[in-house]
Amino acid sequence: MASVSMRRVDEVPDKELLARHAQGDPHAFAELVNRHRDRMWAVAIRTLGDPEEAADALQDACLSAFRAAGRFRGDAAVTTWLHRIVVNACLDRLRRKSVRPATPMGDDATFDAVAPKMPDPTDAHGVSLDVRSALAELPYEQRAALILVDMMGYSVDDAAKVLEVPPGTIKSRCARGRARLAPLLVQHRNRRERKNVGGVEGGGMP
Repeated sequence: MASVSMRRVDEVPDKELLARHAQGDPHAFAELVNRHRDRMWAVAIRTLGDPEEAADALQDACLSAFRAAGRFRGDAAVTTWLHRIVVNACLDRLRRKSVRPATPMGDDATFDAVAPKMPDPTDAHGVSLDVRSALAELPYEQRAALILVDMMGYSVDDAAKVLEVPPGTIKSRCARGRARLAPLLVQHRNRRERKNVGGVEGGGMP
């Protein structure tokens, strides 16, 4: 069997790469990960917030995908399959830690470099921090649905496939998440503005 490395990467479909990996091609999985790493990372960092936790979750997900390639049934896109594994890896880490994810810090370049397919409300640095801080306060299920649909550009049906729930569940989670997100954004924005006025919490002169 000819190695994937002997062909142009864009000539090899995702499902063929996965099949070749399952058949023993030593180059196929690396090519697949390289193709999708940015959006896999975006799912992890936006879900967990903490760059170290996200990196560990992505590593766990890649290992799981490497081992599970032979069980891929082909009834979904490889990207959906990969992102489902990333989401599950994130959920596993949250369950093990049993704590609320930390507010994202120090990863603006990577976070902002992954452009979503749909408009992202984080259109400025300050607003980006507000949204990311507020997202960290949402329940995991709502946060994951909003990240996939509103920030990653998934359709409701595709997000449902990733999270393995009915489309109606995605719609309700998004609706509840958006309803909770609006007041949280106001709180975070007001808190940031108070800190910025005169450099003193609450504004004004000390």
